[in-house]
Amino acid sequence: MPSDAERSTQHAFTSGGAARVLAGACRRAGLDSDGARLIRLGENALFRLAAHPVVVRIARSREYLDAVQGEVRVSRWLSRTGFPVTRVVDDLEQPVVVDGHPVTFWHVIEEGPRKPTYGELGAVLRDLHSLTVPDTLALPPYPALGRTDRRIATAAGIPEDDRAFLRKRAGELRERVAGLRFESRKCAVHGDAHVQNLMVDRGGRVTLIDLERFSFDHPEWDLMVTATEHHSLGWQTKEQYGAFVGAYGRDLRGWPGFPTLRALQEFKMTTWLMQNVAESAETAAEYARRISSLRNEDEPRDWSPG
Repeated sequence: MPSDAERSTQHAFTSGGAARVLAGACRRAGLDSDGARLIRLGENALFRLAAHPVVVRIARSREYLDAVQGEVRVSRWLSRTGFPVTRVVDDLEQPVVVDGHPVTFWHVIEEGPRKPTYGELGAVLRDLHSLTVPDTLALPPYPALGRTDRRIATAAGIPEDDRAFLRKRAGELRERVAGLRFESRKCAVHGDAHVQNLMVDRGGRVTLIDLERFSFDHPEWDLMVTATEHHSLGWQTKEQYGAFVGAYGRDLRGWPGFPTLRALQEFKMTTWLMQNVAESAETAAEYARRISSLRNEDEPRDWSPG
C-alpha cells in the first residue's frame, strides 16, 4: 500500500498538468487553447483563453464533480433571478470530464479600473442571504471542514510531522464545530465569501464569482471569512471592516461561536495554500509561516494573501 507521500505525488495537481487538461477540454468544446493564460492555481486551475472571451475552470479530480455540477446549477439559477453572478457559457456541454478532471467554461468578466470594496462585499452577502432558495436546487449543507482531509493526505512536499499535526487539528475542529449553536435561519451561502471572489466590470457592476462551495446553511459561514481576515490577520483597515459590517448589518466577532469559526478559517486557509508548496519558494515560505502560527496560538499571524 502506498504511503501518504507516495499518494500525494500520484495526485499532484500542477500548472503543467492542468494545461494538458485544458488543451483536451478545449478540443472537445471546439475552442482554441493556444496562448491561454493561467490566472490562478488553487483548489482549481483557471485559464483565460486568448482566442475566445472564455475562462476555463479545471477541478483537481473527479471527486469534485458533484460540486462542479452544483456550481453550474447555481450560476444558472442566480442569473435567472437577476443576481450579479458569474455565468457559464450556455451553448457548451457543462461540465466535461477530461483525464479525471471536471472542466467548465465561463464568460469572461472584463475588469474595470477599480477593485471591489468591503462595503460591496457586505451588500452582496446581505442580498444573497435574503434570497428564497428553490427546493429544486437541492443545495447541500455547508461542508465545514470541506476538502481538508484530502488536502492533508495528498499534499506533496510537506513534512510528515505537519501531516500528523493537521490531522489532529482537524479532529479537534470537528468536535468544536459540532458544539456550535446557531440562532440564525438557514439561507443561500456562498461558502468562500472573500472580497477576491467579487469582480467589478468596466461598467462598474459588481459580480460574484467562484460558486463551488455554494450551500444552504447558516450565514455565519460567509461572515467568518472577512471577520477572521480582519481580527487575526489585519488584512483590512478598521474603516474597511466597518464598511463591511455596516453594509451587512452584523459583526460576527460579537457571537460566542466566532473563536471556533476563526480557528476553522485559519486552518482551511493553511491547508488550501499547502496544496501548492511545490509550485514556488514563495508559496512554501508562506505555508511555513502559516503552519507555525497554527502550532502556536499566541504567535502573530503575519500572513500574506495567497
